[in-house]
Amino acid sequence: MADQALDSIGPDRTEDPVRAGTGGTDPVRTGTGGTDPDRARTGGRDPDRARTGGTREAGDPAPPPRRPGAFLGRQRELKSLHADIERAGLDTLAGRAAGRARVLLIAGRPGSGRTSLAEELARGIADRYPDGVFRVRLTEPGGRPVPLEEAARGLLEELGTAPSPGAGDDELTEAVREALADRRALLLVDDALRAEDVDLLIPDAPGVLVLAVAQGPLTGVSGVRPCTLGGMDAKSAIELLTLHTGEVRVTVDPQAAEAVAEECGGQPAALALVGGWLAARPAASVADAVRHLRAVPEDGAQPPTTRPLARAFRLAYTSLPAPAARILRLLALAPAGRVDAHTASALAGCTVSAARTTLDDFVRLGLLHVAEGGHEVPGCLAGLLRAESEAVDRPAEVQLARARMLERTVRRLQACRAVTEPEGSPARRKLAALPRALRFASVPEAAAWLSAARPALLASARLAVDDGGLDTLARRLVSALVRALAAHRGTEAAAPDLYGLHHLVLDVAERRGLHRERAAALLNLGDLDARTGRTGQALARYRAALDAGRLAGDAYATGRAMESVGGAHQEREDWQRAADWYGRALAQRQARGEREDEARLYGRLGGVQTYAGRYGEALRSWRAAVAGYRRLGDVPGRARALSELARVQEYAGRPEESLRTCREAVEWARQAGDGRLQAALQLRLADTLDRLGDPSAAQLHRHAAERLLGEASSAYEIRGGSGED
Repeated sequence: MADQALDSIGPDRTEDPVRAGTGGTDPVRTGTGGTDPDRARTGGRDPDRARTGGTREAGDPAPPPRRPGAFLGRQRELKSLHADIERAGLDTLAGRAAGRARVLLIAGRPGSGRTSLAEELARGIADRYPDGVFRVRLTEPGGRPVPLEEAARGLLEELGTAPSPGAGDDELTEAVREALADRRALLLVDDALRAEDVDLLIPDAPGVLVLAVAQGPLTGVSGVRPCTLGGMDAKSAIELLTLHTGEVRVTVDPQAAEAVAEECGGQPAALALVGGWLAARPAASVADAVRHLRAVPEDGAQPPTTRPLARAFRLAYTSLPAPAARILRLLALAPAGRVDAHTASALAGCTVSAARTTLDDFVRLGLLHVAEGGHEVPGCLAGLLRAESEAVDRPAEVQLARARMLERTVRRLQACRAVTEPEGSPARRKLAALPRALRFASVPEAAAWLSAARPALLASARLAVDDGGLDTLARRLVSALVRALAAHRGTEAAAPDLYGLHHLVLDVAERRGLHRERAAALLNLGDLDARTGRTGQALARYRAALDAGRLAGDAYATGRAMESVGGAHQEREDWQRAADWYGRALAQRQARGEREDEARLYGRLGGVQTYAGRYGEALRSWRAAVAGYRRLGDVPGRARALSELARVQEYAGRPEESLRTCREAVEWARQAGDGRLQAALQLRLADTLDRLGDPSAAQLHRHAAERLLGEASSAYEIRGGSGED
């Protein structure tokens, strides 16, 4: 039945077509007069079911039940690993003082079950590590190394520590080690490529056990104790095969089952593929599997240790119908190896329901794994899929499939963000026009999808930028991802991800000579640097953004960059340079007639002049700010500017003027309905009256402030030179 379901998939339909040049019309449906041609051909039946065999007939045999998560064999290896954990002399044998985390290594080729063994060991000893089991993966299923920065950030989030946006590898790995230092925890480092990456994550904590999974020895890690995996023993291999085929076929021909185990080299991944091939053919015997497996020609380019897996894959792959084989090959393009029905649908150009049926069939055949939020391409098969695609698919077809996938991702992200907008907003109206399969029913549903898909989305953005031939789609994807993350997680929580995404925008802008986009990316990166205290780096980015804004002729970016340069100098307490740059930005805003920004910049200029002790200039700037807010009709802004003017007057030794200005500010704060500002101003009035020798009036203002705030301790001090002025 799996063959029947897969054989009927049509490759030419999609619920999310790339619509460029079609005027918004689905290009495959033009000329049908609005009638679904597939439904017409199937007599009104659901075309997805008609073409995919989505429902089985009553007489069709169902595949045998499988035990999810069943772990078989490897008892000798488990016993050896447990003994290594119990052994007291790990540090002594390594020739180092006790104090560093112990490291165990499970080494084996992809498909040998090395990660499953690590997970089984972790389950068995988890109760010894009360602070938890933490996992980090250093290689994507496709073989691409996960950037150490991204891996460390993910681990820090799992550890409950907020990573600093823009932090480098050294800073992040040090943060990981510090977060683990006082814990009794198990750290599982999966699919490590380089010993140095593992070594950077090992904390100086005797209570931590690091369990690393790699293909070969980690010679750069001191004191590591390796456990090398070969093939499974014959009994366990046959049990694994039985999970797929059922007991009857194995029982009636045990010699054939042993032959399958031998042909597969005892590799779990190869056995799963042969088992899936048999499960899809209830009438076939195990001997048939042996005969077909032996008939698969060996690939001389494959190392001897990987040939059993390659042959099992060829057996499963060549038995697929052409449309299903095409979908499987294109899954090599899936970012981070993560696949859901939408990704498969976009890659293949078929409907979402057809793609979902196909993915489920691939799982039964052992060609995909079930993962959070969808499916995952097994790492041991990713290279084989890529090789098949390179041999069969034309580059233009592959690029078109990648473009469809990115376009679908953009639209999903747009829908994810739009669902957070109010009802009746333009974004919600645009959301309602999308196909039902692309929409989200609620904000929690969209947030859950974004959280589960986040690693794949970030990987998709990196791959799109690295491609170089899809820069327009890459820019749209990054922009949509930035907006969705900010909408659901907030700018502060999403800052680490946003930092990397703005870097991607900068890469594309520099490659394409897009000065406006380059300026925007530099400004965003500078803001993130400034928030994390990297003022010098922020200043360099703001200056570069100023140059890019001038090249683009973008007045907004230029003015924003000048103001940001001034803010960076203010942060460094270089009042003269800060005032100079605020003055430049102010002159530009005045020339463009941007009155709101003009009033705000007068306030920023007055703030730095106050800090510099130039009270005369500060008074002129704050009076100009008050006048600007008055012309704008901005009552809260006028009240705040008056409050700062009163402060400067007091600093300048003009208490009577300060008292009058402060009373005026209280009245405007009352009209603005800003109780906290009004209370703070009442307290300032009280302090001024005390200095003028009127304690009774001062006490009245303090009581008024207490009534406004509810309690005197909740009053706050108004600070001059804030960005709100």
